[in-house]
Amino acid sequence: MFGRVALLGAGLIGSSLAWATRARGLADHVAAHSRRTETRAKIDELGFADSVHADPGDAVEGADLVIFCVPVGANAAVAEVVGPRLAAGAIVTDVGSVKQAVIRDIGPTLPEGVHFIPGYPVAGTEFSGPEAGFADLFEQRWCILTPPPGTHEDQVERLVRFWQALGSTVQIMDAAHHDKVLAITSHLPHLIAYTIVGTATDLEESERAEVVKFSAGGFRDFTRIAGSDPIMWRDVFLHNRESVLEMLQRFSEDLTALQRAIRWGEGDTLEGLFRRTREIRAGIIDAHQAGSFDPREPERSGTTGPVPEKAGRPAE
Repeated sequence: MFGRVALLGAGLIGSSLAWATRARGLADHVAAHSRRTETRAKIDELGFADSVHADPGDAVEGADLVIFCVPVGANAAVAEVVGPRLAAGAIVTDVGSVKQAVIRDIGPTLPEGVHFIPGYPVAGTEFSGPEAGFADLFEQRWCILTPPPGTHEDQVERLVRFWQALGSTVQIMDAAHHDKVLAITSHLPHLIAYTIVGTATDLEESERAEVVKFSAGGFRDFTRIAGSDPIMWRDVFLHNRESVLEMLQRFSEDLTALQRAIRWGEGDTLEGLFRRTREIRAGIIDAHQAGSFDPREPERSGTTGPVPEKAGRPAE
């Protein structure tokens, strides 16, 4: 499908892309870039890339598919370096959950003849780093592509086929609409999780110990989400500021209404809300987007089944 795929960043998504691309024979050569010496050594040790590069420009040399897998806030700086070294006809995409900022930061640096098709795989876990990746991360997951107006349709279709080969279902979407949708489905839940777990850390030491000791499934789910990469999520919130603030304002208003219902004993109001939210959960399950977990493995959000014992490699 591709001759050389260059992955700029080798965290959870980048390493999973490498494993998945190699497992499915979608590229002749997988090149990985990381600026950190220890990360490059780990990539060599794990063996999911054919070549490992400290300079992102070296990684993209001759690549016909370049995927930005760095935090959103790093896109502009990396794009400035790789832009002059991109091959004519190459497809450039990314995996960030913010699209308007990506178009703003990467688009202007790309030369004529390069096809820019931003993307976001709706998949992940709370784990990070090159050792967190595994080949089945994208199975039965959505991938959203937000090609700017004027993008060649044949190149969009080529990238669609790539993601489909990884096991994903592809949706084409406007970038602004994407950012608003992800603000409610992903960004706001993470912000709430960070806040709830932060509230627990502010309790008196004796109470905090009991919170940890008696954590039920609900609180554990929040801690799992709050365990996500802090740098990545800092950048997401800052680069999707307007949509996040809009959804946060709506949430604050709904929370105030819920507080009022509890204070005044409005049981019908509470029950009505709980029934509506239960229906949404049922819809998510029907759409096969709820995820499932192997009880023998650590919980990994966004997966749809048992995770291989060794990250990225098929179970032996």
